Amino acid sequence: MRSSHLGEGDAQYNQYDRDIFLAANSPISVALLSLGTAVPETVLRQEEAKELARRLFGRRSAHFEKLAPVFDNAGIEKRHIVRPPDWYEGDHGWKARNDVYLEAAEALYEQAARRALDAAGVGASEVDCLVTVSTTGIATPSLEARVAGRMGFRADAERVPIFGLGCAGGVSGLATAARLAAEREGKTVLFVTVELCSTSIRLDKLSKANIVATALFGDGAAAAVLRSGGSGVASVEGGGEILWPETLGIMGWDVEDPGLGVIFDRAIPPFVEDNMDHAVGQILAKLGVERTGIDRFTCHPGGAKVVAALERSLRLGDGALDHERAVLRDYGNMSAPTVLFVLERLLAEGMPERTMLLALGPGFTTSGLSLVRG
Repeated sequence: MRSSHLGEGDAQYNQYDRDIFLAANSPISVALLSLGTAVPETVLRQEEAKELARRLFGRRSAHFEKLAPVFDNAGIEKRHIVRPPDWYEGDHGWKARNDVYLEAAEALYEQAARRALDAAGVGASEVDCLVTVSTTGIATPSLEARVAGRMGFRADAERVPIFGLGCAGGVSGLATAARLAAEREGKTVLFVTVELCSTSIRLDKLSKANIVATALFGDGAAAAVLRSGGSGVASVEGGGEILWPETLGIMGWDVEDPGLGVIFDRAIPPFVEDNMDHAVGQILAKLGVERTGIDRFTCHPGGAKVVAALERSLRLGDGALDHERAVLRDYGNMSAPTVLFVLERLLAEGMPERTMLLALGPGFTTSGLSLVRG
């Protein structure tokens, strides 16, 4: 059953974002200086992923062969994962999974952060604030603290670790970093998001959602350097979030033994098609930006059906989200970092005058951020 369109009174605009995260309302402009991305070395091609899933689930699930075409229709050719394929055939509990998360997340954090800092010509000791987004593992102390000595961060750098944003974290985290940068002239913020979705693959959970996740998920990290004042590859204009009520069961993670259990509702594509356009209109209205002023929407490619639903809802035309499909094809869905991989491709091609980043995540939430060419 398709979800009905939600009116303005139903979708909740995040007051916090509207009033204090909009860089457009700050007297200090915030520049995006650079992006950096990183992925693990191990490459898993889609046909290999399908055979792995067949070994993991096929002998114990009469429904696997019925669901197996999801691997063929996902629009993915390969993805990068943090362990060799045979690791995923083992029986791993919370500690073993989180140990893998900590080791790999620290390494990917450093790679992405160094690439972004080098591209910006900024030293690690110049960073005033560290914003870190990750939801696929637990790190206490948080990731930026664990790598601080190796990276060369200052002891007095402000630390802002954020958990629970899921796929929306790339946009919401970048927006938070921009808001913090706007606090004073010359403030430099490093934003890093790391997600290791493959560590959630579970042998004990033979649900449709878990098999779909095995067909979609990859691992990766992305980083951005922002600074108030001056210029960069783009400037942050502002953005916001929309939270739809009574939608907690659409997307997220269940905290279970022996690890996280993915929540994927089959209603996601129709929900996106019915509701995304109105949500974007709400965010743009708060920004004071006309819809015609957006030259390109740069979206998190959660899956092939979600990309198609975004094109229909936003009236973009079939195939308009070409960079999104290319990133999905080459990396799969890496959760929060994925949208920044798309933005990286757009910047390499030549960014239009104004682009709006969009991502969907647990809540059910959409996050939007408008960038103007630097």
